Parts: sequence; structure tokens; C-alpha cells
Amino acid sequence: MTSWLKDAFDKPKPVIAMLHLSPLPGDTLYDSAAGMQKVVERARRELHALQDGGVDGILISNEFSLPYLTKTEPITAVSMARVIGELVDEITIPYGVNVLWDGRASIDLAMATGAQYVREIFTGVYASDFGLWNTNVGEVARHRHRIGADHVKLLFNIVPESAKYLAERDLESLTRSTVFATLPDALCVSGLTAGAPTDTQTLSIAKTAAGDVPVFVNTGVRAHNVADQLAVADGAVVGTYFKKDGIFENEVDGTRVRELVAAADDFRKSL
Repeated sequence: MTSWLKDAFDKPKPVIAMLHLSPLPGDTLYDSAAGMQKVVERARRELHALQDGGVDGILISNEFSLPYLTKTEPITAVSMARVIGELVDEITIPYGVNVLWDGRASIDLAMATGAQYVREIFTGVYASDFGLWNTNVGEVARHRHRIGADHVKLLFNIVPESAKYLAERDLESLTRSTVFATLPDALCVSGLTAGAPTDTQTLSIAKTAAGDVPVFVNTGVRAHNVADQLAVADGAVVGTYFKKDGIFENEVDGTRVRELVAAADDFRKSL
């Protein structure tokens, strides 16, 4: 199943950069005085900083829609579609979308905007910072098929941030059953929160149990550890490290992007 990565990206073990959109209409922190144009302008600056820095893909998310909903309001995906529509002609690399924390809305947005992949929580029941959190992967998978979005790849976050899986199951058995029963296109392994390190041993357990399904390291990738992480994982999703001073709220810093991509490229030359 790793063949889709080869088809989608120019390099092995791709580095996918998060493009975190500013708070959107309906969000508690939305700047209604500045309006959507400010959201678009920041997204444009960060898109070009990431692309110019050499990342292999982009994942566009409403990361600043805090506190998150597990079933989003329509205005969120609609606003994200507005931003992507204004930027799509400037996107030169594969891109995906993530409407936090709503798998169905993520697939709808991908279908509407031409995105090639989505990342979301598609399986499990959790006690989370956002309350009791349930999913229905069968319903979402059927929805994807019904709207003609089978080409949209689903990246399952197997270790959700800010949440604990309610069933007492170890990561190995959880990964094996997820791969067998729910047909993910890839798995993402995370730390506790955005930017938190992902334990390499945890990553190795998931990679071994996933078989042919690609596994991405989803948080905590930095220039100094990207080689170690990619030695295990099939790719990396990077957000916080690319920000100025490595601070989640800041804008993307092109120097940090180039630094991490260079470290990743040095490792990938040996493959």
C-alpha cells in the first residue's frame, strides 16, 4: 500500500507541512474586524514560505479553531474552502485538508477543493479535552464512496492528541485491528499535543504492526531528530517546528523550514 506515496510525492518518506489557518468565522478567536481577507493573506504568506522551503506536501487545517468541535459547524469547512479557492492556483505540491475533528467534513472539503488526502480521527471512542468523543468509520467510509471521493486518501491518527482511548488495548493490537477492520491509507502517530515529541519506540510498535500501511510521525519532528524519525516512519507531518522560534501561534519561519528539509534530504540520500 506504500505505492500511493510514491505516486503522490516526488521523494521517499515525504515531509508534509501543516498550513494552520487563522481562526475562522464562528470560532471564538475570529477577528471579525479584519475579516476573511486577513486569514487568506496569512495563509498565502505561509504557503509560499513552506513551498519555497522545499516541503513535499501541505496539509491545510483549521488549527486555530480552538476549542475544537468533534462535529463542526458548516461555516468552518465553507470558510476553509474560500481560503483554498483563493490559493489553489499557487499550490505547486500535493495538498490535503483536515477539518478538526470532523472526518466527514474533511472528506467533503477534500472533494470540493481537489485535495488528495485528509488526516483525521476516524476510529475509536475517547475521553478527551472536548468531552466524550465517538466516531463511526463505517459511516464515514460509505460517505466517501457515495460522493465519489474514493481517490481521497485517509490518514488515520492512531494516537489522538488530547485524548485517551477508552478501551484498555495496547498499541500493537489496536494498530493491527485498525488496519484489518477499517482500511486506512496511512496511520499517523502523535505525541500528547501539537509539537509534542512522538516517542520512537511507540512509532516502531505502530510501524511493525501496520504491515504494508504507511505510518507517519505526526508531531514533534525537528531538524535534529528528523533522520531518527524517518528511519522508522514512512513520512513526517510537521507543524510547530516550522513556526518562528518553534512557537505554535507564530507564523512560519522559512529558515526553519529549509533547515529541517535539508536534514531530511541528507537522510533520504542514503535510501
